[in-house]
Amino acid sequence: MKSSQTTAKTNSAARHGQRSVMSRLVLGCVLMAGLATSVGCFVPIYSSRPERRVQQLLYTSEDLRSLVDEWERFWFLDSPSHMTPIRTHGGVL
Repeated sequence: MKSSQTTAKTNSAARHGQRSVMSRLVLGCVLMAGLATSVGCFVPIYSSRPERRVQQLLYTSEDLRSLVDEWERFWFLDSPSHMTPIRTHGGVL
């Protein structure tokens, strides 16, 4: 009788320990996800001075705009299509 009670107690303690570890793991993941999404609040990306912030925003938008051109140039999508009804020369004029 005593051996079954001691195994029940050890099983219960082991399950409680696993739940504690799992709850800590879940809580840690939730905290890390919360901090990862709010990095911009703690570490501002742009300057607090309005003049400098406008300049930084312009640089960022120009970089993002030129990214599309670079992507098309990399995949050779910027060349003229031969399927168009309008004839293009394609060479150096």
